[in-house]
Amino acid sequence: MERRYSWSWVEAQVSQTIEQWQSLAAFPPPSAPRYSPREQLKRENAYEEGLHAVEVEAKRASLGRAERLQAKQRIIAVFPRFASIALGLEDDAIQLLTDGFLPAGTSLARWANRFDTTLSMPDIIQACRNAWTVCGLQPLFGDPMGITPSILGYSLLYPYSDNYMDHKRVSTAQKLMFSDRFRDRLCSLPVLPRNHHEAAVWAMVRLIEDQYPRTRYPQVFDCLLAIHRGQEASIAQLKRNRACDDSELLRISCAKGGSSVLADACLSHGRLNNDESRFAFDWGVLLQLGDDLQDVHEDLRRGSVTLFTRATARRIPLDSLVNQLLNFSDRLSAQMDQLPNGTQALKNLLRMSWRSLIFMAVANTPEFFSSDFLAELEPCSSFRFGFLRTKRKRLTGRHGLYQVLFEAFLEAGEADTSVLPRPETWLEYSLKIDADQLAQPIAVGK
Repeated sequence: MERRYSWSWVEAQVSQTIEQWQSLAAFPPPSAPRYSPREQLKRENAYEEGLHAVEVEAKRASLGRAERLQAKQRIIAVFPRFASIALGLEDDAIQLLTDGFLPAGTSLARWANRFDTTLSMPDIIQACRNAWTVCGLQPLFGDPMGITPSILGYSLLYPYSDNYMDHKRVSTAQKLMFSDRFRDRLCSLPVLPRNHHEAAVWAMVRLIEDQYPRTRYPQVFDCLLAIHRGQEASIAQLKRNRACDDSELLRISCAKGGSSVLADACLSHGRLNNDESRFAFDWGVLLQLGDDLQDVHEDLRRGSVTLFTRATARRIPLDSLVNQLLNFSDRLSAQMDQLPNGTQALKNLLRMSWRSLIFMAVANTPEFFSSDFLAELEPCSSFRFGFLRTKRKRLTGRHGLYQVLFEAFLEAGEADTSVLPRPETWLEYSLKIDADQLAQPIAVGK
């Protein structure tokens, strides 16, 4: 019998993950390469050199189409040396980035820009982050790397639905109504969109349905409903605020994060075996906890409760939680190594990205750690923590390098979108279902 990803299956996976997480609390810090201050300085200098070159080319890319094309080629030419020295990447890993991950993100971004001009660059980059997770999963499961219609639809559901649920100006009643109606749409009930926002969301679901017919791929929609339920549990937790104990907080984080990447895996491969589904679920947990660590300041400001904000509120250093997270990352690496597909270069690149996520988060929140922990962890980072903090300010923000560089790549040349439906067709579909609802009674989702 074909496996179904019911909520009871998700809860069982959550229990296994929590058992593993708790067992890692007793583990010493994972072994890792250590860098002397001299080695870190060498990498920082290479990083600065590469960063300066990219900034110069990004400015040139704003001059015109011909300049953008030339700037793109020069940036790609600069990147290997920069990545080799500063990031310690081998040629195979560099090629994965320049010929795989970057073109996939560019394809998604160009499609999204043509579908909906109101999507902001942060929205599109958020969608690309999910798509890049899929690009990591695809070769591990024996599939070619690239954007498909279903991955496009699912990735864009993040800025359309996730950010709507986080928006301060949207009332709780509106969020709950949208959540109910969205759930019914995922269940294939005949719910007409109430506005342009819902029309866009419904269109993204339709993209998934067209690639994966419900009768043949029920697991895909099991996963979509699971992540939706995980989101609902997270919203309910925010309403309860501190009434939720630590174990329940962890269960909510694991369910939300695990089911999110499980959906990525199902949408990239259609059907999964036990090892694949377990790996995808745990990868999602790692990313969710890593994001929670990165967002400590923002979550404290908003009053959002996570394992990390609760510890800081109790004035407990985050040392042990980050130690657990690093060990969890190592355990996930061992799971990845058991997968028969995927090159060693890809697996090493993913390992580096997981650790970098954690190191960057620690570097940006030193006040939440003991001085002894920081002194022990910093030599395991390719860069000094102070350097990471200063670079973060230059790489983020409304006019930061990431945004300028990404826009330069979007404008330079044509991305390959031949395997994707025409965005104009889907824009017409979105507008059509938006117009249809004006002539008919709105179907109630319950």
